Amino acid sequence: MSLEKFSDSRPLTLGVELELQIVSTHDYDLTPAAADLLRVLGKHKLPGSVVPEITDSMIELSTGICEDHADALAQLTEIRDALVGAADKLGVALSGGGTHPFQDWSQRRIFDKPRFKQISELYGYLSKQFTIFGQHVHVGCSTADEALVLLHGLGRYIPHLIALSASSPFVQGTDTAFHSARLNSVFAFPLSGRAPFVLTWEDFGVFFAKMTRTGVVKSMKDFYWDIRPKPEFGTIEVRVLDTPLTIEKAAAMAGLIQCLARWLRIERPFQPAEDDYLPYTFNRFQACRFGLDALYVDPGSGEHRPLREDLQALFGRLEPHATDLRAEGALQYLRRELAGHGNDASWIRATQGREHLLNEVVRRQTLRWAGRG
Repeated sequence: MSLEKFSDSRPLTLGVELELQIVSTHDYDLTPAAADLLRVLGKHKLPGSVVPEITDSMIELSTGICEDHADALAQLTEIRDALVGAADKLGVALSGGGTHPFQDWSQRRIFDKPRFKQISELYGYLSKQFTIFGQHVHVGCSTADEALVLLHGLGRYIPHLIALSASSPFVQGTDTAFHSARLNSVFAFPLSGRAPFVLTWEDFGVFFAKMTRTGVVKSMKDFYWDIRPKPEFGTIEVRVLDTPLTIEKAAAMAGLIQCLARWLRIERPFQPAEDDYLPYTFNRFQACRFGLDALYVDPGSGEHRPLREDLQALFGRLEPHATDLRAEGALQYLRRELAGHGNDASWIRATQGREHLLNEVVRRQTLRWAGRG
């Protein structure tokens, strides 16, 4: 199979995808209501789409093409409100968060769709353990070569994005001591991690041809990289974010990524290089484990510094780009979190520390997602 043509796309446009938990309003465990939600939503005209995910206790919403932070927030709000209305009719609720805190993966059922059944047959129990919930952000690129340069430029900021978005401290009733335990499940899949270091679409085509010739992959969907090109959309897709607890946070993360992309595209503060990936796995682990309190190794200088400090400096560099993109609100939102309670994982832990009952934590998460608390 040959690599498909990279589609035309307007630079720096956005698309946002969110995987959501469907929970019972009786015990706040996951409940298999995806098909019912889709049936009720079939009557709604939405700016994007809502589709099933691999198990039937989760669902994915997607915006249409967004111009900026405000557009993303408006589309997410409209889709969220429609989803919450449908869930209310069915007596279920929706929640953000990268993992459900106490669900038993063995009780999950694969959604009745050919691709999901193929994944289940290939990956066995890992497919049910893939009942995890992430945010994906697409950024439009004018050319395929520009997309690859942006992909590797953003690679330096993967730990920053992980730490800010982390919302999965609990797995099967246990505090994992991680801020993003979700990504440990992603790393279990072959072809996860980082993309190969190539900077032209021609060279990427050579790599893709070699991989398809081995029979290991059949399409771009078989790559579970942290960031991957999406030629059918003309975008790169950032895939490391946990699903936030609110749409406001989801929109803020999309706005941040748009600002980062513009800064890298216009100022070109460094030239991406293979050596950028030397501390990549260490930095990614630190962000997953310690969140905003992680240690960050600068790929260029080798300097070790607190990730919080690097984030504060990064926000300063992005300010003029936020102004031009009308994304000041996104940076302000994230700065407040950095100075306040921290990421969503910290909020979840603090709530459990007060309530001592994960069912109540999830109930409060559903209120936050619905905009009711």
